[in-house]
Amino acid sequence: RRSVSPSLARRAPNKLGEDISVPRSRIPEAIRRIREISQKYGLPIAIFGHAGDGNLHPNILFDKRKPEDMERVEKITAEVFKTAVELGGTLSGEHGVGVLKQPYLEMAIGPLAIEVMRAIKKALDPKGILNPGKVVPMGVPGGE
Repeated sequence: RRSVSPSLARRAPNKLGEDISVPRSRIPEAIRRIREISQKYGLPIAIFGHAGDGNLHPNILFDKRKPEDMERVEKITAEVFKTAVELGGTLSGEHGVGVLKQPYLEMAIGPLAIEVMRAIKKALDPKGILNPGKVVPMGVPGGE
């Protein structure tokens, strides 16, 4: 397990490690679909994780010096997240949503859940001073 990241560094200068979760019964389909995404965009994706709880870590291997790789990484990330949600999973199995996954949150939980989160945030932090702009955007839907 501890050798995975150093081993991947030998395959490409950069990697983006993601963290998704799917129902255990859907792991084979998730892996198949992620492999198809890899082939579609021509970048390798190493997949490892925790099969016992459906947590998968797709690691996209790329070269950030190539603008076309960066564009493909963004598209791959969006499709991997979409795959997880379509299979009944989540954007994150153990590492949380944070800022990087914020653009995909509404796709995963829906606009009503986002509005509820905004209302809770406003009630607990009316001045918006506690960790502003993290996880739930406080502007208009899709904003901030």
